This record gives sequence, structure tokens and C-alpha cells, in this order.
Amino acid sequence: MGDACMDLSLENESGDELPRDCEEAMRRAASAALEMESPGLQAEASVIITTSEEIKRLNKKHRGIDRETDVLSFPLYKTLPTGQENKNLPELLLGDIVISLEKAKAQAEEYGHSLKRELAFLTVHSCLHLFGYDHCDEESEKAMFAKQDQILERAGIGR
Repeated sequence: MGDACMDLSLENESGDELPRDCEEAMRRAASAALEMESPGLQAEASVIITTSEEIKRLNKKHRGIDRETDVLSFPLYKTLPTGQENKNLPELLLGDIVISLEKAKAQAEEYGHSLKRELAFLTVHSCLHLFGYDHCDEESEKAMFAKQDQILERAGIGR
């Protein structure tokens, strides 16, 4: 990977222990996402690992959807600066990511892969939202999901 660096400020409020390899995979995945999206940029995002109950409350409050979800993204920008703009920027705060540990564990089991892989996937998915991506229609969803796969491969995180 190049010289982009994503600093994740991780806070676990779930009540369950987060395995060390999961945290490392999340950091590696976030850095790979940033390197692919905006080489040279130094950035930071806050990640809160929480309960299904809390993410449901946040989903209702911020999106008007009264159900739990796996991950929420709260971007501070619509798009990232690119190219030469990055060289003179200090570390850029991109926004917040909230992940339900309970939902991540359930999805890892449902999809037949590790919790480490699921948390890395959710981190990449949310980073792409912080970068301005969305999946509101079939075409944008296809593009976003292809990019997620490329980033996870680049980070060395397989199923």
C-alpha cells in the first residue's frame, strides 16, 4: 500500500470484548479503503462498537427507521479531496462509524465467515459512505459492492 493513512479511533461500548485481530483487520481495511480512494491523504474516523439496541435508537433518531441495522455512517463531507490537494492537508476528520457487534456476529455466522472479516467489511462499507458513496439504486450498489471487494482483497482480508 502507499502513503495514505487512516487513523481509527475505536471505542467499544458493546459490553463484549472485541478480539484484537478484529481491531487490527478493521484498521487495515480502513487504510486500504483510503489508499484506493484518495492516495496520500491522512485521515481519521471515529468507530463506536455498540449494541443492537443502541444502533436501533440511532437509526430511528437520524434516519427515521425504527429497526436495528449493522452499521451507520455519519460523514462530515460529501466528497474527499483528491490528488495534489492531499499533499498539504493535515489529518482530515472524515466522520463517525457505528457498528452493532451483535449484528456483526449474527451476520458472520449467517454468511459463513469470521467476525474479523465481517467487521472489516462493515468498516470498509462505512468508510465508502464517509467518502461519499451510496447504494440507493442498483447501479450504485453494484459499483460500491465491487469496490468493497477490491478493498478487502487489497487489505488481505478474505472470506
